[in-house]
Amino acid sequence: MTLTTARGAGTAPSPAAERDREDVLGDLEKAGLEKGGATEHTARSHGESGGEPSMGELVSRVTDDFSRLLSQQVELAKAELKEEGVKAGKVAGMFGGAAFAGYMVAVFLSLTAVFALANAIDPAWAALIVTVLWAVAGGVLALMGRARSREMSPAPEQTIETLKEDAEWARHPTHPTG
Repeated sequence: MTLTTARGAGTAPSPAAERDREDVLGDLEKAGLEKGGATEHTARSHGESGGEPSMGELVSRVTDDFSRLLSQQVELAKAELKEEGVKAGKVAGMFGGAAFAGYMVAVFLSLTAVFALANAIDPAWAALIVTVLWAVAGGVLALMGRARSREMSPAPEQTIETLKEDAEWARHPTHPTG
């Protein structure tokens, strides 16, 4: 049996993640929860005596089934998150490699510009011109970043406003707000 998700179609899960999923799904099948057999399982496990169960027994069975289902769903979620974490780590490594490659491109383009200018002027002046161009580009980016950072608000303003409304409602539940 394999578990397929809308996101996971087309990518092969790791063998360890597939084993984790298989274990969790096997537990679901054993419990009879996957095919709607939870009531049969609980009737067998609680030793029903053929008569009508009491309300307390029914509540106990539902609670046990819900608890078991919840724990199995948590285990399944852990297995899926573990697999997604491995994928995210690989993607982060690829982006890190791409950033380093971009940095190297900038370095070699700068050297190319220095050597090209060195054909027309003294090499020291050519290197200084390229350095000044990089300094200007860095300064412009820093100023743009500073302006954008001033526009940001670290506080979640909408959440704070909603909490204030909730607090006001809790103080006066019969009065409409706003």
